[in-house]
Amino acid sequence: MQLSVIILNYNVRYFLEQCVLSVQEAIAVLDAEIIVVDNNSSDDSCLMMKEKFPFIKLIQNKENFGFPKGNNIGVTEAKGEYICILNPDTVVAEDTFLKIVAFAEEKKELGIIGCKLMDGNGSFLPESKRGIPTPWVAFTKIFGLYKIFPKSKLFNRYYAQHLSENQTGKVEILVGAFMFMKKNLYLELNGFDEDCFMYADDIDLSYRVLQLKKDNYYFHETTVLHYKGESTIKDELYMKRFQDAMNFFYQKHFRKSLFFSFFIQTGTIVFSFIKMFQGKSKQKTQPESYIFYSENKFLSEKLPVILKNKVVFLNFKKEKMVNSCLILKGKKTEIILDNQYVSFKKCIKIIETLKDKNITFKIFPKNTNYIIGSNSRNDRGQIIKIK
Repeated sequence: MQLSVIILNYNVRYFLEQCVLSVQEAIAVLDAEIIVVDNNSSDDSCLMMKEKFPFIKLIQNKENFGFPKGNNIGVTEAKGEYICILNPDTVVAEDTFLKIVAFAEEKKELGIIGCKLMDGNGSFLPESKRGIPTPWVAFTKIFGLYKIFPKSKLFNRYYAQHLSENQTGKVEILVGAFMFMKKNLYLELNGFDEDCFMYADDIDLSYRVLQLKKDNYYFHETTVLHYKGESTIKDELYMKRFQDAMNFFYQKHFRKSLFFSFFIQTGTIVFSFIKMFQGKSKQKTQPESYIFYSENKFLSEKLPVILKNKVVFLNFKKEKMVNSCLILKGKKTEIILDNQYVSFKKCIKIIETLKDKNITFKIFPKNTNYIIGSNSRNDRGQIIKIK
């Protein structure tokens, strides 16, 4: 078997369903499998998987083992030569894995491959590619020096700014939302370190790959939608776990000193406080108008009642999305993309192309009864039921 896609789920039933739907499309022409590991969710994630995807392997953990152990459990069941660790709050394009498998086959000392990630509003996620967060690199991140001097090698290493978001190349650290690698390499490293509950596990795994003299790559030729924040509420517990994760990584890989410990402790507190307040919900403003990009005229007539607002119907075969959106420039607009007629790849492309502070996006996944999306990378997403 070529590929095993491991999806670790925790209480994100609707995002998981959309993710699995997209992965099914993406592995259709490959010899591949999907393995869903559930970390004792309290929602009906497992019931949904059994009812809607009975032929997909589902592992139900009896407790929340955390990100590292949960994924390690999934990989032990994998049959593929390659594995992909994938977050459930992601959407992949139909050709994502075809492109990445082809890229991987060209590399001799392959470590981990990551790809271009964007949030639900189409903005590039800079953590798609990173450098090793040494004390100095962490300092440039915490105090924003990488923004002030983006071209300087001295200050731009945290987000691997030697590469643009549209440039493939070697990087040091990749993000756990999407990690593609050979299963044998993962097993050689004993997978994610289970002493780390979450947050530093992807940094640690990427770093250990480098220690084996393997090459990690950022691959820009496919974009994956990553809503972020779905499994984690950024509260006091988040702050403590983030601090513990950073301390775990530094204690494991770097020589400690009094100054080093003080700097890391201070830095992680400041950084985690920033993250916590970023995650606070802001007052949400309703869109002034909706655009339904579909071929389903009947549903377009039903949506105004559900959304309690006017909905402009765009037949995607007859009208151009870009020209239609220019008319609404400046207005708070939400675009709903009907996946029954618009591929996941095209949904991702439209979101990436039309990104604007006044435009939000939702996807209506095929064979479902809800609209799904996220208006902020620091907040939970939204689910609107279509009854």
